[in-house]
Amino acid sequence: MKLAKLPDRTPVKMSILLTPSLAQRLREYADFYAETYGSKEEVAELIPFMLEAFLERDSDFRRSKRTGRPGETSSS
Repeated sequence: MKLAKLPDRTPVKMSILLTPSLAQRLREYADFYAETYGSKEEVAELIPFMLEAFLERDSDFRRSKRTGRPGETSSS
């Protein structure tokens, strides 16, 4: 079979506390998203995708995953 076994897709619920200013910025981001795409989404729906995009673009984090050395950066 060419298709690998699908990964675990069971959602994991996490609770976090936000500063009031960050909560406001996230609401503003959701408004900006709605203006941009014409589709209103709740902040809670956007956050997983925002975090995924952040992690994908963090070059130091990606590098540490390749080397197997947590926290290692290009200056280490």
